Amino acid sequence: MILRFQEMKKENQELYAIVDKGEQEIKALRQKLEQQQRDYDSLKMAKMIEITDGNMTDAKERLSRLIRDVNKCIAILSDEK
Repeated sequence: MILRFQEMKKENQELYAIVDKGEQEIKALRQKLEQQQRDYDSLKMAKMIEITDGNMTDAKERLSRLIRDVNKCIAILSDEK
């Protein structure tokens, strides 16, 4: 009976060790998942800013072209008078 108790006690300790190891792995994976989520959110924000900056550059270029066209028109009108 005592021998059986000792075997069960040893088995119980091994099972607790397995459970603890599993809990540690779960904790590490959750932390990794949270970090990946933060990284994803940061990349998503950076991509939004990049697109905004790209649109801003395009808008500036279009505005510069329009200003040049207006200046050409003013120059033509000034020459006709």
